[in-house]
Amino acid sequence: MIWNEEYETMPREDLAALQLRRLQAQVERVYAVVPYYRAKMEAAGVEPGEIKTLADIKRLPFTTKEDLRKNYPFGLFTVPLERVVRIHASSGTTGQPTVVGYTRRDIGIWAELMARTLSAAGVGRGDVVQNAYGYGLFTGGLGAHYGAEKIGAAVIPISGGNTKRQITLMRDFGSTVLLSTPSYALNIADTMADMGVDPKSLKLRVGVFGAEPWSENMRDEIERKLHIKAIDIYGLSEIIGPGVAAECIEEQKGLHLMEDHFLPEIVDPDTFEPLPPGEDGELVFTTITKEAFPVIRYRTKDISRLIAEPCTCGRTFFRMPKVTGRTDDMLIIRGVNVFPSQVEHVLMSIDGVEPHYQIEVNREGSLDTMRILVEVSEAIFSDEIKQLEGVSRKIENEIKGMLGVTCRVKLVEPKTIQRSEGKAQRVIDNRNI
Repeated sequence: MIWNEEYETMPREDLAALQLRRLQAQVERVYAVVPYYRAKMEAAGVEPGEIKTLADIKRLPFTTKEDLRKNYPFGLFTVPLERVVRIHASSGTTGQPTVVGYTRRDIGIWAELMARTLSAAGVGRGDVVQNAYGYGLFTGGLGAHYGAEKIGAAVIPISGGNTKRQITLMRDFGSTVLLSTPSYALNIADTMADMGVDPKSLKLRVGVFGAEPWSENMRDEIERKLHIKAIDIYGLSEIIGPGVAAECIEEQKGLHLMEDHFLPEIVDPDTFEPLPPGEDGELVFTTITKEAFPVIRYRTKDISRLIAEPCTCGRTFFRMPKVTGRTDDMLIIRGVNVFPSQVEHVLMSIDGVEPHYQIEVNREGSLDTMRILVEVSEAIFSDEIKQLEGVSRKIENEIKGMLGVTCRVKLVEPKTIQRSEGKAQRVIDNRNI
């Protein structure tokens, strides 16, 4: 089911012409309005009038998360606050939060993109959409909400958590669509089994899942346990939120990129040179229609590739396979971004803890778990068990408070964790995603 045939099935030649017009206008605008962008372009030796083809985009400087932090909170906005109708922000646990804003037109485009996303998953008027993405400063919940309303579906804005109630409402309200992280979908399936609820007795038929990495095996498990089709979506707040790319239910082989609004590139993560379709590299996006918070060549750190071959569904946009990794060491655990440096920051604030630790990430049942092995000093390790347990609990509570994720801590003897002559192996990820 295609929501907007005019754009989603546009001939590639026409799409390229549209993209170039929008790119040129966007570059002109940020150069004129945002001193930071103007300074970066001048340093790179490029002016807006020199962007004459889509290939010229490689002359523009990249934007990184650090650029967003340097301009906290509104330094990269291109409209006055009087025109901004929505503001979202990251948690700021790795430093200064990143802030994104939307004009009324931006919100309309976002709803359009999520309408396309849900339509690609076969969702339409008459569906009952249970939205278990988090609402609030996180973009997932509200982004999906407005898209579902735009296509005429009935939305249950239940957000995440309270799993038994989720299942009760799913049964009582006749939910046909579930929106959530994939790991939470499996949690719902397991809770359903504990409650004795047979998924076949429900009306649920499709799930639209994103916000964390997941494998084809996990898709199979979700589809088997919940008796639904599991559709993958991709997005990030810096670009717009959910709605950047989405699978179609016809093929489920790669996510269609909304290329009339975002120019995707794949670049070599070492040389930053653009790579052709088919080659793996870092995903880079330029937003070409956003008003309040456009970004030029934003480096996502996500590793994927572009698929140029046409899809049988009729959409002409390039596709991308699932993200296979990142160029940095960020972990995503139950939808929360976790950097080892954050864990280290907590550990180093606690007396008696040595600067040697290892993070183990596993998938137990449907949920990701994190265990941290922490070396402590001889003096601490020789303390009574009760005191050691107190140190463990303190670390667990501090990490929960700062990162928002639950972990288990095991204190180990000094010099237990293997030393490295090169880069220390801080993370062992056993999830096989």
